Amino acid sequence: MNKVVDNYQLVMGRLAHAAEEFGLPPQPVPTLIVVTKNRSVEEILPLLEAGHRDFGENKVQEMHSKWPVLKEKYPDIVLHLIGPLQSNKTKEALALCDVLHTLDRESLVESVLKYMQPNHRFFVQVNTGNEPQKAGIPPLQAPEFIEKVKAQLGKNLQGLMCIPPVAENPAPHFGLLKLLSKNHKLQHLSMGMSSDYLLAAAMGATHVRVGSAIFAE
Repeated sequence: MNKVVDNYQLVMGRLAHAAEEFGLPPQPVPTLIVVTKNRSVEEILPLLEAGHRDFGENKVQEMHSKWPVLKEKYPDIVLHLIGPLQSNKTKEALALCDVLHTLDRESLVESVLKYMQPNHRFFVQVNTGNEPQKAGIPPLQAPEFIEKVKAQLGKNLQGLMCIPPVAENPAPHFGLLKLLSKNHKLQHLSMGMSSDYLLAAAMGATHVRVGSAIFAE
């Protein structure tokens, strides 16, 4: 069997038992977003043939370089844009992606309102570590921003997303995101990557974003 498919099945199997690994109460299995940054169509096809449909890209340009042909062949693909988005690329992004995980400023929300379709779904990105080099709304500003976006986007706003600092324990960051989600009555949590997706799943993530754990040799 294809090594990528082997890794994918291993990740899916571990997700199903993530809470057990940490001694936490059972959680629903999150949606696995396979991150295909810098991966070719040939590398992605085995996963599509295995039945997987949720994929994530970091950049609009790369998204448009490979996904139109794949979406034509597999129209039920759900494409997630998980990298920062410049407001002037919103139209181009929403023409292809189904879910945008990185709403973090009013100018981007205003641009989204011009081009969004009823099927589009959105997450607010929270910069839980207050890292100046990283996108996301700072935690202290998040409550007001989230409520404003809820009023503007309604049910199209699905949840919150974070990327914890690399050198820190991700658990407090996941806990903060979960608390914000609960306070603002949002259903979904996009948190966890290849290094920490099991902890994220055990703590209630509804979406995890995994690339290298699947594509690594």
